[in-house]
Amino acid sequence: MNPTGRAILSGGLVAGTIDIGAAALINHLSPVVILHAIASGVLGKASFQAGAPAAWLGLGLQWAMSLLIAAIFAAAATRMAWLRNRWLLAGLAYGVAIYVVMNYVVVPLSAAPFRAPATPWLIAMNLLAMLLFGLIVAFSARKAARA
Repeated sequence: MNPTGRAILSGGLVAGTIDIGAAALINHLSPVVILHAIASGVLGKASFQAGAPAAWLGLGLQWAMSLLIAAIFAAAATRMAWLRNRWLLAGLAYGVAIYVVMNYVVVPLSAAPFRAPATPWLIAMNLLAMLLFGLIVAFSARKAARA
């Protein structure tokens, strides 16, 4: 596998998996409930009664979205030197973009029975989780983009 593929795979899977844990901590819920919430984007409320298959679907969807997010950054970093040279700043900016797109585009267009967090604390915690996500993706892509 080439360096960019490794960066996408490692950055996407690590960031996506940590994101599940962060969501569980932020919302005081089990990671399995978080996976059901992710699957509800496709299955709606029925996801929460669908058992293990829905949780596995949620994990697959989470990793698929995470790999896509990592691939977008990695592709951009191969073309724009400042993304890899200033990966820390780029990762933070990407985290903000991820937060906005996920909460105000993807989730509202899905079948999920919930919307973006409304309290200042939840907004801040979810934004911090996406900043971490962006940093992980940018860190993973920084060396691969140079290769």
